[in-house]
Amino acid sequence: MRRRTPAPARLRAPVVALLAALVAASAVLLGAGSAEAAGYRYWSFWDGNGKNWEYATQGPSLLRPDDGAVQGFRFAVSEDSGDAAQPRRAPDFGAICADTPAKDGRKRVALVIDPGTAADAPDGEKPPAPRTACAQVAPDASSAEALAAVAKPLRYDSSAMLCAISGYPKSGCGEQVSGDSGSAKPSAPAKTTDGQEKADGQEKAEEGDGGGPSVGLLVGIGAVLLLGVAAVVQARHRR
Repeated sequence: MRRRTPAPARLRAPVVALLAALVAASAVLLGAGSAEAAGYRYWSFWDGNGKNWEYATQGPSLLRPDDGAVQGFRFAVSEDSGDAAQPRRAPDFGAICADTPAKDGRKRVALVIDPGTAADAPDGEKPPAPRTACAQVAPDASSAEALAAVAKPLRYDSSAMLCAISGYPKSGCGEQVSGDSGSAKPSAPAKTTDGQEKADGQEKAEEGDGGGPSVGLLVGIGAVLLLGVAAVVQARHRR
């Protein structure tokens, strides 16, 4: 009499194959995400709420802060506004503007200017030390005008994106920085509808289509998984 192989033994090989396919697909997916990850080197703009920093919803050329406002600028490499590095000084108006008395017909805006770390600096450049300043400007002055009053020279690109504060960095503006090699390439800047300037690649990253796996890769992974499932089903039909 022919002896039948127990069901667990007959299904073991297809199941192992399916598990191997799942592990391989996960490795490919994770590897693709890390290989394509990239950041953007730029000056981000922040609003102080008295205790913490909040990513500004308008660019400095559009925002007109009230007297007593605290605003920050941080130079760093970030993938998008969600992981952007904050200024490393507290948004404390009282401490920053303590030596600048109020004056009729003028407003005071406290500024924190943080050029970031050596890891964020372009090749061949060294970031200056972080500093604070109290700008005393006209009541209708914008954040950009307040910054210009205490941190010249400023550099902008053709799309009004802020590229340099007090001459730092000497070149570049919102360039993409590769996650693999650390190399940078120019990225054409664009403005969002709320006026906060950013690089095209950064805008795509915030929408969720920058740095992720391609559609073709996902389709290929799906095909591998379907083959594994088919193998299990076929083995069950042979029972």
